[in-house]
This record gives sequence, structure tokens and C-alpha cells, in this order.
Amino acid sequence: MAVLRHEMTLGEAADLLSHALPGHRVEILQGRLVVTPPPDGSHALSLTRLGRRFDRAGIEEAGLEHVQGVGLWLPARPDDFAIPDFSIVEDDFRDALVQKNCYAPHVFRLVLEVTSSNWSDDLGPKVESYAEAGVPVYVVVDRKHDEVLLYQDPVGGAYPKPTRYKRGQFLDVPESVGVTPELSVDTLLDGD
Repeated sequence: MAVLRHEMTLGEAADLLSHALPGHRVEILQGRLVVTPPPDGSHALSLTRLGRRFDRAGIEEAGLEHVQGVGLWLPARPDDFAIPDFSIVEDDFRDALVQKNCYAPHVFRLVLEVTSSNWSDDLGPKVESYAEAGVPVYVVVDRKHDEVLLYQDPVGGAYPKPTRYKRGQFLDVPESVGVTPELSVDTLLDGD
């Protein structure tokens, strides 16, 4: 009797995990599956307050939108994609659908991640992947090390060294994003 074996692709495994772990974020970064737990209250509140800041700064008038949890297709590898916590995108970003609810990187102006228990992914593979994809601005709200990192203007698929912001400071959102709200590092880190 013959037994047929079906080897699951990475994309199929990601789909299976997404259905099996509601509320978790499943991504493929540099050819490996990454599963992120649901955000805690401070993480979620930080993103809510961030959205309000961009609204007050006139994001709609600038032809942009802020979105949470929208997939970003990472073209360096065939199955790679990320689901950033928060993004600033062109208002017609839905026209740039690639597949699996992921959109082409050229519609993203800013991507922001708030670190969780798997903080090393935000500070390693995502820095490399977002730079390779040409995302102009990447912000890491690094709760593990109590600072905010600003990466911008990738060259040759890599970001130059980040600008580091400490408590009591305000993040300088680059003008290339299209809107420049005043963002408190303390609020980004704590959600307060």
C-alpha cells in the first residue's frame, strides 16, 4: 500500500498557523515562520494614540492613510511577508495588492513596529527585510531597551545607522513621509 506524502510549503504552513492561532500575527521573514502574540494594552494604546497624531497632522489631506496590521510583501524571497503594527500608506494602496492580503512595498511611506516578546525580529530580520524592500522609513518602538529607533533612506538594500531617541524626546518624522506629527517617545513606549 502506497502512502502519499504532501510536503507543506512555507506559505501553507503560515496559513495553517494563522487559522490555528487566532489573534497571533504569522509572518514569513527571511524564509522562516515568525509568530507574534497578541499585543498587550500599552502596545495597542500606543498605536491608537499614534493614529490620532497622524489624523491631527492632516494625513487624509496629504493623500495618505494610517493602517494597522496590513501585510507588506517582501520581494527578496518568494514567500516572505510581514504584517507591521502600524503603517503610513498611499491612499490608493489597495490597488497594489500582491497576494494573501499583502501589498507592494512602494505604497508604504512609513512602517512602525512596537516590540513584544520576540523583539529581536523587529531589530534584526525586519530591519534587513524592510530595507531590502525599499521602505523609506522604519520606526522601532523598542520597549526592551526603552528607546525609539528611526531608520530611513535605505541605500543598496540596507539602512544607515538609526537615529536613537530616548525618553523626554520627540521623534522627528521625516518630511518624506508626507505628514510630520509631533510624536513623544514616552507615549510611543508606554501608550500614555
